[in-house]
Amino acid sequence: MSMITLALSKGRIFDETVPLLAAAGITVLEDPEKSRKLILPTNQSDVRVVLVRATDVPTYVQYGGADLGVAGKDSLIEHGGQGLFRPLDLQIAKCRVSVAVRAGFDYQGAVTQGSRLKVATKYTSIARDFFSAKGVHVDMIKLYGSMELAPLTGLADAIVDLVSTGNTLKANNLVEVEQIMDISSHLVVNQAALKLKQAPLKRIIDAFASAVPQG
Repeated sequence: MSMITLALSKGRIFDETVPLLAAAGITVLEDPEKSRKLILPTNQSDVRVVLVRATDVPTYVQYGGADLGVAGKDSLIEHGGQGLFRPLDLQIAKCRVSVAVRAGFDYQGAVTQGSRLKVATKYTSIARDFFSAKGVHVDMIKLYGSMELAPLTGLADAIVDLVSTGNTLKANNLVEVEQIMDISSHLVVNQAALKLKQAPLKRIIDAFASAVPQG
C-alpha cells in the first residue's frame, strides 16, 4: 500500500483544509499548533500530512516530497507552477495582494509614467509584473517579514503584500492604494504521483471537489 503525503502550511490554510479532509474521511490525529512533529499521522494509515512553510508547498509537491498540497495562488505564482497539476481552486484562505503606502504619501503622483518607485515585498514576481504593466520602474527590495516597517522607516515607498482585513495596515498608519489580485488556495498534485497513485489521489481530489462551493 503506497503512502499518500499531503503538504500543508500551519495556520489558516491548515484550519480551512480540515473540513475538506473530513469530506474525504481523513482526520489529522495531532494538532499542528501543539505538536512538535512536522509529519502528522491521520486516521488512515496510508495518508499523512507534512507541515511546511506556505511558500515551500509547491516545491515539495513539484519534487515529490509530497504527492499533493494546498498552496495559495500567491505562492504558486512566485514558484512558477512547474511540474504541478492544479485540479481545484479550493476557495479557502481568501485574501488579496495589494499595494500599500504610508498615509499621506502621494502614490498617484509617484506612479506617473517614467517614475521610479522603491517597493518592498516577498512577492517579487507579482509586484514586478504589476508595475511593469503600468509602465512604472521599480527598485525591488525583497523582504521576508514585517513589510509594514519598510515605508515607515523609509526603506521603501510602497509594499506589495497579502491583505485580509486591512487591520495591520491601519494599525501601522498605512493605506491600501491598489488591489493587484484576489488570492485563494489551490490543490496542487505531483504529476508523476498522479500516474503512479491514481486511484487514491483521485478519491481525495473528488472528495475535495464535492466539498468546495462551486460558482
